[in-house]
Amino acid sequence: VQLAESGGGSVQPGGSLRLSCVASESDFTINAMGWYRQAPGKQRELVATIRNSGSTNYADSVKGRFTISRTNAKNTVILQMNSLNPEDTAVYLCSAEGFYMGYDAVYTYWGRGTQVTVSS
Repeated sequence: VQLAESGGGSVQPGGSLRLSCVASESDFTINAMGWYRQAPGKQRELVATIRNSGSTNYADSVKGRFTISRTNAKNTVILQMNSLNPEDTAVYLCSAEGFYMGYDAVYTYWGRGTQVTVSS
């Protein structure tokens, strides 16, 4: 499964960015997709996830500012980020969790990441 992220960039504090991630594998059934981030010198942390049911989970630090959604095709996840602040600066990575038909194992795939920089 290949995950292609787009939409990162540089923005001033208070600005907005929209990240997109498309999963390419058609034989892989996706249960959930999500966004994580990793800042220099810090561990990777959850930003938000969304399951096929539509249920979402957000890190406390982004609640009320970020919104995660998926397209009807279920293979694309969007992260709308508003009211960005310098603490949001990080590489944002897309993830997809699911399984291959006929197999029980659950796999998680990762994108390469897209840089988000918030500074004045």
